[in-house]
Formats: sequence, C-alpha cells, structure tokens
Amino acid sequence: MRKIELLAPAGDLEKLKTAVDFGADAVYFGGRNFGLRSAAGNLDLSEIKEGLDYLHERGKRGYLTLNIFAHNEDLEPMRKFLEEMKETAIPDAFLVTDPGVMSILLSVIPDAEVHISTQASTTNLATCKFWHKLGVKRIVLARELSLKEIREIVDGAPEGMEFEAFVHGAMCISYSGRCLLSNYLIQRDANRGECAQPCRWKYALTEEQRPGEYFPIEEDERGAYILNSKDLCMIGHIPELIESGLCSLKIEGRMKSAFYVASVVHAYRLAIDSYYSDPEHYQLKDEWLDELLKVSHRRFTTGFYFDKPTSEAQNYLSSQYVRDYDYTGNILEYDENTGIATVEQRSKMVVGDEVEIFGPFEDFFVQKIEEMYDPEGQPISSCPHPKQIFKLRTAKPVKPGWIIRRQK
Repeated sequence: MRKIELLAPAGDLEKLKTAVDFGADAVYFGGRNFGLRSAAGNLDLSEIKEGLDYLHERGKRGYLTLNIFAHNEDLEPMRKFLEEMKETAIPDAFLVTDPGVMSILLSVIPDAEVHISTQASTTNLATCKFWHKLGVKRIVLARELSLKEIREIVDGAPEGMEFEAFVHGAMCISYSGRCLLSNYLIQRDANRGECAQPCRWKYALTEEQRPGEYFPIEEDERGAYILNSKDLCMIGHIPELIESGLCSLKIEGRMKSAFYVASVVHAYRLAIDSYYSDPEHYQLKDEWLDELLKVSHRRFTTGFYFDKPTSEAQNYLSSQYVRDYDYTGNILEYDENTGIATVEQRSKMVVGDEVEIFGPFEDFFVQKIEEMYDPEGQPISSCPHPKQIFKLRTAKPVKPGWIIRRQK
C-alpha cells in the first residue's frame, strides 16, 4: 500500500522547516508573486533554493504555487521569474490554475510536474481526463466534492493520475475560492492573492427606501456573520480519506504561524501513522483532536465530505478565532549536561508560568518555569521582548525546533 502524503503549508522558510521537522511529507509555498497568498511571508529565489535543499536532504518534496488568475501584465514577469528559477532551483511540482500560466511554465521548464490547483474547480471525471491529456500529473480536487464523488473520480481516472484534497483549515464561502467580494468592496483581488476575507466581516440588512438604517439579522444583536464558515477538520475520518484513493491530504494555512503548522502536522502525522501501523484496529485518539484545539481555529466542520453543508457549518455569532493557547517560544539549543535550553521568545514569559513543551513525534510535557537567564547567564524574571533570546531549565530533555506554548 502506497502511503498517503501529508502536505503542509509553508508561508515562509521557517514554517517550511517546521512542517518538515514535525512530519510533513511535502510542503507547498509561494514565491514573492503569482500565488494566492500575497500577505504570507513567501520565499525569494535564494530561500526557495535553501528550502528545497532542506526538503530533499530529508527525502521530502516542495511544490510552488503559481495559481493566480493571471492578467496580461502578469505574463512576462512570470516568464522572467520562471527563467530565473530554472537557473537556481526547480521545485518538485508547480500548482497552477490558468491554462495560459501552464503553457508559459512548460515553455520555460518543459519537464515541470504540473498540479492543478483547487482554484480550477475540478469537480468531475471528464475535467480530470482533459487535464491528463495536457500532461497534468495531479489535481487538487474542489472542496465541494463528497467522499463518494472522490472515489468515483479516482476509480475512473487514467492510470498514474494523482488526486489531492484539503482536509484541514479555513473554508472559503465562494465556490473553490473564486471570490469577488474582496475586489468589489475594497479593490483587493482575491484571485490574485490579495483577499481581505470580507466573508468574516459583520453584516446587517438595509431597506431600499431607508438608506443608512441598519436592521440586524436575528442570529445576534450585534450583526450577523452570514458568510462565516467553520474550519474544515477531517482528523476523525483518516480511514475514509486513505481508502478513498487520494494520494495527498492537504492542510490549509500559509498565513498561519509556525506553531499552527507544527501542531496540525503533528496531529495528522500521528493519526496517519497509527492507521498504517494497524488498519484493522485503528482508533481516533482524543489527544490528536486536543492538539488541533490548542491552535488558533474556528469551530470545526467536515465540509462537503459527507453531504452538502447545512447551517451548522456556519458560525453566525462571531468571526473571531478560538485562541486558548499562546505560542510562547522555540527551543534553539539544549545542553544535556546542565538541562538548560536556549529559547527564542514568541510571547512574553515570566518565572512562575506553567507551559507545555512538545516536539515531533513526541507527547507534550507540562512544567512550571522556575528559573530564567539572559544569554550571559544572569537570572531574569521575564522575557518581554519579541524574539528575545533567553535560557531556562526544562523538566525533561528537549531538542532544537521544539515548541513552547502556554494556556491562557
């Protein structure tokens, strides 16, 4: 049985490395332009090379997003970018939506592996066969498909064609992400990477003859978030996903933190590995779901996988994330002789805080911070400055790359 790929988001180089360290088989990332997450850190050419080297040294793969709906003004800059990339480092695959972009890509890098983005709204077998004839290796299926439809597509697809699907993260209110709200309301084009997420804004009704008079929609007296979807979460259905014939399970979140990437990848990695180790006796563990609840999230839904979403898939009361934990630090170094770890701060910590520390393929442990030191070894009571370097004694051995979090 070919093991299914766990595909993670990499908004920047740090997140790319975090995703790999915590168990991702592959990552997807954007360059400075031409992807659908322009506000993510993204990678320049030198970072793309460094990232691909990091991946390949560990037997992992990296996919570059070129999935904007390109306008005429984008075409020559994109060609130039690809020509420069060809001389620097070539990703394992390219995610595209637009046939014109695909033609430019293949004219510059003829042997490029092409994956069709979910933005292309692929919802049927005939479309899959069309893309296959053009040389496409993999299709990221539209989020609007059920597991039953996915199985039908996989079973009828040409031999060797691969299929990928989102299994965790934010859901778009518009069909396969083809949204015009952002462009219409504030002139930021979601289809060219600049979405302002107006689906999360608060709305009320107005009547034509009463301009300026707002009528609340009854779900909440402050307004209503009528377009605000819950987050997708399929960790409770790993067997069904694997048995559907998908080759890759994709996590959304290039805009999210390294803490988010580490936690979500960690949970899905443990679940997937547990299934493969003993499919007949596989059981969902509460601690995997608990890991997902400790990162910034909205309430969860299974999206379209089992049926068309009902009103229960929407959150009408608030567009706010649930944030029960703070991402407080990264372990940089650990001295086994002294039990002292060097830490890079991500949120203020003080002596007396109770924190959780976790790493790849390891359960977290809880400890109280009893002592902290500056880099020169002088005692300190707090570390309030962003990315401040300090030292603390850990209750158990740790490793570089492990993460510290604190319950609010």
